[in-house]
Amino acid sequence: MNIGKTVFSQLMDFAPVYEFRKCVERYNGNYKVKSFSCWDQYCCMAFAQLTYRESLRDIEACLRVTGHKLYHMGIRGRVSRNTLAHANETRDWRIYADFAQVLIHTARALYANDDFGLELKQTAYALDATTIDLCLSLFPWAKFRKGKGAVKMHTLLDLRGNIPTVIKITHGKVHEVTMLDELVMEAGSIYIMDRGYLDFARLYRIQQSSAFFVTRTKSNFNFQRLYSQRVDKTTGIQSDQIIRLRGFYARKDYPEHLRRIRFFDTENNRRIIFLSNNFTLPALTIAQLYKCRWQIELFFKWIKQHLRIKAFYGTTDNAVKTQIWIALSIYVLVSIIKKQLKLEHSLYTILQILSVTLFEKTQISQALTGMGCEEQGHDMLNQLDLFA
Repeated sequence: MNIGKTVFSQLMDFAPVYEFRKCVERYNGNYKVKSFSCWDQYCCMAFAQLTYRESLRDIEACLRVTGHKLYHMGIRGRVSRNTLAHANETRDWRIYADFAQVLIHTARALYANDDFGLELKQTAYALDATTIDLCLSLFPWAKFRKGKGAVKMHTLLDLRGNIPTVIKITHGKVHEVTMLDELVMEAGSIYIMDRGYLDFARLYRIQQSSAFFVTRTKSNFNFQRLYSQRVDKTTGIQSDQIIRLRGFYARKDYPEHLRRIRFFDTENNRRIIFLSNNFTLPALTIAQLYKCRWQIELFFKWIKQHLRIKAFYGTTDNAVKTQIWIALSIYVLVSIIKKQLKLEHSLYTILQILSVTLFEKTQISQALTGMGCEEQGHDMLNQLDLFA
């Protein structure tokens, strides 16, 4: 049925334009702009993400050939490669970062009651960072190694819905553990991290915030066992100990007791030792919580495979951050649509359908639910099992 609005236009209807305008006004994004507004820029970049465009010239060619439909897609300005490149380089990336946070707030409310494999009332977060490689000669500001450039995307992922809640983009030399200095800890929440974040002064800040952490120990971990608790070894838990740190500086940084849990992973035939400041949850639940940390690895792999954040349309710091934040906002926007329309398809399948139906004039719900498509291929791979 022709309803007069393209699928792309209906997709953008889920994005709160009023909130977007507030973000633009906050940073004077449309200052001295006559024809190609920030919203036009966002729509063009969203189109590029949804249809996997390779370059600015590619975006320009695809949108110009459908010029008679651009107005109905919400794009009022004339699409030009130079205009889009200039917008990406000069318009403050924080506009799109703030707008992504608006969408994240909406998505978290929708997924607040979702199950992530454990029956917990507390909010559980996974914290990690991923490296996006860049050419140092084209991106000289993205310092990483002597002959290699990169940016790091530090991410705090809400395990209920796999929604990224806090994201910071830095050059590659910034260590992951510094992200703990940026976070405002939520009392009662659980932060799950790998052993790269094992810094006792920073972990003690989590303890003082009445929050909890679950991490792994390093091979040279020096501690004193105070007493052991009974465990059921048939579950894989080998020991559950209350300990204190032994080193002078370690005890100064973290003067309180910690919980050390030794777990044997029968699937991979290896022993894993966990460290936590939570003394109430069962030891097996602590081990299962750390296993949930793998969701953030799947998130990183998913967005790198299905969004345009490995090849960039501009070389400046502002252009790179703009593209990454718009990509993340599209990820969250499609997640919102999946929940609000009660779609059964995976996020991957929804993106595939959208990529070939953006210019169709049909109900978006009909386009996404009436295809009779089967979940197969990529969706059967473990590393792509987000929103399955």
